[in-house]
Amino acid sequence: MMSFIRIPRTLTHNISQSLKPYSSFNLRSSQTLAKQPNSSDFVAPVCNLLAQGANWDTLTSKFPSIQLTETLVEKVLLNLKEPMNAKKALTFFHWSSQDQNFRHGLRSYCIVIHILVHAGLLTDAQALLESCIKKNLASEHSRISVAETILSTYGLALPGPRVFDLLVQTYSKMRTVELAFDACCYLSDHGFCSSLISFNSMLRVAQRSDKNDFAWKVYEYMIERRVYPNQRTVEIMVDVMCKEGSLRTMTDVLSRIRRKNCGPGVIVNLRLALRIFQEGRIEEGVMLLKRLLQKKLILDDVMNSLVIYGYCEMGKLELAYEFYDSMVKRGFSSNAFVHTSFIGAYCKDGRIEKAMRLMEEMESIGLKPYDKTYNFLMGGCSRVGRLDDSLKLHERMLKKGFILDCSACSEIAGKLSEAGEVEKASELLTVLIDKGFVPNEEIYSKLMDGYGKIRKAQEILKIYYEMEHRGLTIGPLVQTSLIRNLCECGDLKEAEKFVNIIKEKSMTLNSCMFDAMIKGCCRKGEIKKALAFYDEMIQKELQPCANTFMILIRSMFEVGNVKCIKMC
Repeated sequence: MMSFIRIPRTLTHNISQSLKPYSSFNLRSSQTLAKQPNSSDFVAPVCNLLAQGANWDTLTSKFPSIQLTETLVEKVLLNLKEPMNAKKALTFFHWSSQDQNFRHGLRSYCIVIHILVHAGLLTDAQALLESCIKKNLASEHSRISVAETILSTYGLALPGPRVFDLLVQTYSKMRTVELAFDACCYLSDHGFCSSLISFNSMLRVAQRSDKNDFAWKVYEYMIERRVYPNQRTVEIMVDVMCKEGSLRTMTDVLSRIRRKNCGPGVIVNLRLALRIFQEGRIEEGVMLLKRLLQKKLILDDVMNSLVIYGYCEMGKLELAYEFYDSMVKRGFSSNAFVHTSFIGAYCKDGRIEKAMRLMEEMESIGLKPYDKTYNFLMGGCSRVGRLDDSLKLHERMLKKGFILDCSACSEIAGKLSEAGEVEKASELLTVLIDKGFVPNEEIYSKLMDGYGKIRKAQEILKIYYEMEHRGLTIGPLVQTSLIRNLCECGDLKEAEKFVNIIKEKSMTLNSCMFDAMIKGCCRKGEIKKALAFYDEMIQKELQPCANTFMILIRSMFEVGNVKCIKMC
């Protein structure tokens, strides 16, 4: 028989206490073995190994199961931030990226980039920036998150502003010029303005990518930040002007301000100022001109002329004349550009007599009117109904070798058509086309309206087929005018044919087209067809105008279709 030995209670208590550390051991004990050491167990040994020239294999053999974290990696990198250790920091960064359970965040990237830039290892830094940017583009982070992180880590490593220029230039190199500009603006707002080289890199990419408007936006911002162009900048912007077709125009404008030749830099800045004024940002334009004048990047008489032009564009004639008078007292001589600016302002204001007298004065002092002068006057005369004066000016204009612009031509064609003299408008257009003028949709639309008014459907169709023959785009404006005026002429069959053509091309009928077809059908007594168009219009969630609705109701009353009236 087995006998039991009684173990003293004190002994059992001591045994249980000694076994307690092992009581929680289970299948997850392998994770405990791989427990992350504290920073003192890892940072110093890693830095020492790297100082001894350790490679990836050495690091892996010494630390086979280390659990890397952002904090741990950051501490190692910051311990290696001195320029002499920059290569070691890069080695550690690449080694740690091989860990399948660890991914570098933006912060790690930016810290090592700071270290590399400060050590002058720009090629390595740019390679990491490109990688960082690509990863950011593929994620849902903010467009400027790289710039934000670069800025937030600026004080951790040995700081140097060159890193911000490298960021902007890297964006440009990757042809993401909009992101480059966003980063540039963000950094400037926080006290780090990009260098001229960085601005030139953005301008060059914008120019090569045919982003002309964007190039002017960058150039304007550059001037605002008091970064002034060099020869390279001017060359790029001249290329932009060539691409957008404004170089010849600006050269002509400059020749009307001053007879002497100017350098390309003046032409570029003239174009910038005119763009700002034409966008209605007059005060900004004046400030920019003053800044350019201080740096001798624009000439005094050019600046004065542009300021007057800006005030005229705003319709502030009193301010324009005050400025003009003050300039004259300081020896400023008027020019054709300034006179034309005043003439344009008077024409917009409807003060045609004053504008005409100013043109006479202009000629009397030896200044020659040019195409813009005539266009202003002809458009102004047309708007106030002085059509004979407009046509006389046109004859004078042709003799001088100038042709109308689309805006003035549209104004004259429209007024002649409204007055029932569409034939004169057509003759004028024929003369212009023979001289190389290309009419726009608005001009053709107004001619159609003119022929619709005198009920000449065949002439309307001729205009349409002429546009087709010339390969011009026929958009909703002309399509609407065509259908409306054919209906006005009673040629419902042709109008319906073009409606079907529009549908076949999967284009959308607008409410004006439906209105025209409904009214045209009602006039012809084709009430069923009118109702079919009405139903289609409602299905497309379009509403007929009040006049169309009343014509439809009246027509149904006349044929006694009370049931359909209730449905409407």
